[in-house]
Amino acid sequence: MTVKEDAQPRKRPARAPKPQGQWKVDGKEPLNPNEVFKQEDDALNVRDRILEKYSKEGFSSIPPTDLTGRFRWMGLYTQRRQGLDGRATSDLSDDELSDEYFMMRVRVDGKEVSTDALRALGAISNDFARGSADITDRQNIQYHWVDIKDVPEIWRRLEEVGFETMEACGDCPRAFLNSPVAGVAADEIIDPTPYLQEMHDRVIGNPAFSNLPRKFKTAATGHPSLDVVHEINDVSFVGVEHPELGPGFDLWVGGGLSTVAHFAKRLGVFVPPERAADVYEGVVGIFRDYGYRRLRNKARLKFLMKDWGPEKFREILETEYLDSPLPDGPAPEFSGQRGDHSGVHDQKDGRKYVGATAVVGRISGDILNEVADLAEAAGSKRIKFTPHQKIVFLDVLPEKVEELAEGLAKLGIQVYPGPFTRVGMSCTGIEYCKLAFVETKEKARTVLAELDQRFAGETIEPPISVHLNGCPNSCARIQTADIGLKGQLIEGDTPGFQVHLGGSLAGDDVAEGELGQSVRGFKVASDDLTDYIEKIVRNFLAERGEGETFAQWSRRAEEEKLK
Repeated sequence: MTVKEDAQPRKRPARAPKPQGQWKVDGKEPLNPNEVFKQEDDALNVRDRILEKYSKEGFSSIPPTDLTGRFRWMGLYTQRRQGLDGRATSDLSDDELSDEYFMMRVRVDGKEVSTDALRALGAISNDFARGSADITDRQNIQYHWVDIKDVPEIWRRLEEVGFETMEACGDCPRAFLNSPVAGVAADEIIDPTPYLQEMHDRVIGNPAFSNLPRKFKTAATGHPSLDVVHEINDVSFVGVEHPELGPGFDLWVGGGLSTVAHFAKRLGVFVPPERAADVYEGVVGIFRDYGYRRLRNKARLKFLMKDWGPEKFREILETEYLDSPLPDGPAPEFSGQRGDHSGVHDQKDGRKYVGATAVVGRISGDILNEVADLAEAAGSKRIKFTPHQKIVFLDVLPEKVEELAEGLAKLGIQVYPGPFTRVGMSCTGIEYCKLAFVETKEKARTVLAELDQRFAGETIEPPISVHLNGCPNSCARIQTADIGLKGQLIEGDTPGFQVHLGGSLAGDDVAEGELGQSVRGFKVASDDLTDYIEKIVRNFLAERGEGETFAQWSRRAEEEKLK
């Protein structure tokens, strides 16, 4: 039989798209093991088992689905077994990498920390965590060496001073960021604190929101320095002044870094303060109901935003989750101030707030206690942690500022740090983290101090940020740094870093920030890091145009100047 010349080939029927695990589209049938264990038993229920069973019977009594799964909802991860090098990160299983001790995250949620609470945090560190305590870039306190038998007592002490570990990790609404100067800064647009508290009260510990596709990060600020890195959170409320409706919030949705980075998108709406909690609940609800659950690496809200776009997201929010539309609103205006709040600043009431750098967030129980004493001696009874691993002292008497600065300097905490130390950051690294390939905390402290010394007397304004991360997951926000360093093993088993240059957050030169880009094919050994950074900074200083930032220069510079 001869086929006619004009016959068309038969088309295969189009395959039906795979379900993505969107509850409102595909139903709730779990499509991977993580979704199975989350549906089998609400992760919030593990709290009672910790109190009644595991803390009494010990580490060996904890089954795997609780240990490596639901414990995260209580702010607990097993920490890295000591003595394992970077090769073990790839070669060993999670069980082989894990110690029988825990890292514990304490939710601070951007709240004020009283000096009494500081002492309580310090006592927990000394009594139960071998003196460990780190300020994270989520405004948390992070402990290490926690024994399961001590968790009930730690929880009791935390709750006495208003803190918790509930949903500090896990597929849920994690700790909130709040402006460190909320309620006190003289130039604040709006204080988000009461609205964040209402959001917290609605969702944290609420089974309706405890099973999300992945982690969910929240931020709010009313300060014109845009001090909560709003571009990289799942949802952010940014203070603005509406020309007719007064102060309220601009809404940003769908930010996140890790291995696939996306900046959040403005929805273009104005959120009146009294509607902020409703809007927040709606955004979390959209993620719960429409977020992708089939593949873990596609389950963040940023991927839904990429596919939907801000217009569709706004439409779904207003029509399915709110009782009425939101008005259009203005974008935030960047004041030009750096959002880390370093140094001395005016409060509304005539006192000062003082921002101090605890280098890469590394402190201790003893330091927390001494910080409380120094604060009280300066007239302050409350401090704030910041998203930049710093401490802000509120209500400082003007005549006590220098006395406070001198006392802090003796503890290694600097009110007037060098430019590199001021804006440097690092993650936990291989010391405790099972995902890390390289050491970061001590390396960052050493490199930043050396750079400050090598460039002493030279003007570097704005400061050049150097962020060190032990793995690809970007806990230290490498894609938003001037110089972002992603830890990996190079040339076999040598600790080193892949280099990312030119990252920035919202500012005068870029309205919504810009992600740093890796330098093609280039890696630097950990031992060579200071020399490398000095070289490219000197290249920048020699070639920069008037008013040009390092990030701007790095995007136009010849490749040979970046290696």
